[in-house]
Amino acid sequence: MSNAIAAVLRPVPVPASHMLRSDPGAQAFMLLRVAFTVAPILFGLDKFAEVMISDWPKYLAPEFNDLIPGSAQDAMYTVGVVEILAGIVILVSPRFGGLLVAGWLGGIIVSLLLVGGYADIALRDFGLLLAALTLARLASAYPGRGHDLGHGR
Repeated sequence: MSNAIAAVLRPVPVPASHMLRSDPGAQAFMLLRVAFTVAPILFGLDKFAEVMISDWPKYLAPEFNDLIPGSAQDAMYTVGVVEILAGIVILVSPRFGGLLVAGWLGGIIVSLLLVGGYADIALRDFGLLLAALTLARLASAYPGRGHDLGHGR
């Protein structure tokens, strides 16, 4: 059991440049890894800067807000920190980070459906959840050591 956990948490290096030029799997892996590193960090930072969206608390279901101490805005600051950390985890350990982000997106989907009126965003986030799971699966296809990822060398 501890070997399985260690495998999930093991950092995954960036595929070698020749792999990125020739292996579609390595290319897909890196596209998802970059997207799921950058997007959560930017969304997390926006919880503080409010450049993309000026009213993040409107997306927080009252049922969740009642469980979280402080105001909805305080909760959004916490969400921002978690999102920034999730992006960093994806960068270092995409196997674990992909699962972490998929779970996080599941929570966001539930919140959006409870708030109501955001089914379109919930559906989009479901697509992102599937992409995060795909990232975790692609990362698990690589040995996590060496520079010839995907070929077990």
